[in-house]
Amino acid sequence: MTRILIVDDTFFIRETIKRMIDGEDFTVVGEADNGEDAVNLYRELQPDIVTMDITMPLKNGLEATKEICDAFPEAKILMITAVGQQKNVITALENGAKDFMTKPFTQERLVETLKRLVEV
Repeated sequence: MTRILIVDDTFFIRETIKRMIDGEDFTVVGEADNGEDAVNLYRELQPDIVTMDITMPLKNGLEATKEICDAFPEAKILMITAVGQQKNVITALENGAKDFMTKPFTQERLVETLKRLVEV
C-alpha cells in the first residue's frame, strides 16, 4: 500500500483527491492545508508520495517542496496546481518535484501519475 500525504489549502481538492484514489493501492496517511504543516507532516510520517499544491498560506508549495527535498532527496512530490505557468513548472522540478499536474485533472490521470511515481 502506497502512503500518500495530500497538501492543498482547499478542503474540496483534498477530498476530491482522496475520493479519486480510493479503491486503488493507496492510503492517505495525512493532510495539510499549508506548506509549513506539509514539511512537518513529511518529517513525521515520511510518506511514499506527496501531492502538493503551489498557492498556499504560510509557506507555498514551491518552498515546502524545496525544504522537503533538501532534507529528504528521495522524496516523491507531485505538484498539483491551477497555476500552470511555465516558470512554476521549472521551479517545482528544480526544487525536487518529480512530476507536475494542473487542475482540473481526471481520476485516470491522477492514478496513472501516482502509480508511475511509485516505480521511480
